[in-house]
Amino acid sequence: MIIVDDHPVVRDGLRGIFADDDAFEVVGEAADGPEALAVALRTGPDVVLMDLRMPGMSGAEVIGRLREQNPGVHVLVLTTFDDDADVLPAIQRGATGYLLKDTPRADLRRAVQAAARGETVLSPSVAGVLAHRAHVPEKQALSRREFEVLGLVARGATNREVAARLFITEATVKTHLLHVFAKLGVNDRAAAVAAAYETGLLRPAAGT
Repeated sequence: MIIVDDHPVVRDGLRGIFADDDAFEVVGEAADGPEALAVALRTGPDVVLMDLRMPGMSGAEVIGRLREQNPGVHVLVLTTFDDDADVLPAIQRGATGYLLKDTPRADLRRAVQAAARGETVLSPSVAGVLAHRAHVPEKQALSRREFEVLGLVARGATNREVAARLFITEATVKTHLLHVFAKLGVNDRAAAVAAAYETGLLRPAAGT
């Protein structure tokens, strides 16, 4: 196992947790993402116990690179953050488990052993984040025609003007807009346009 954290005191504490147990061997440490990749390449650990927010490279990127470098390695995240912005990218990039730093010592040891076997280990709050996410449907992609309608609306066209431009009826325009509203999770034209720009679905014209 290698320990990855940018705080020396944390690395020392973690090393101490495993030092007196013959079931574990800490073969290396790293203070940031690039160093973690180098140490992992040199030592070939079964488990990488790592923090997420470190200088030099995002935690999710480190996880992805570690998994590419050695598909058999198991990355167990140990951090203080359990919000969507941290949890989801880490799991999506291949983290085997995700624990918080208030995890009791005995539980942490068991989690590392479980991770080494390829088992998923999650703190309760993290499991809650993932369960909630599973019940929230992803926004659906717009169809080509819906995208065309939204683009014209964003440029200020009325339903009648959109209909004339696309050679469809106003009723069809309204139907397309209702589908757009539903897919973007909004209730009106202005909110749809704002959401489209905010998510990068639409981009401001050059020079604006």
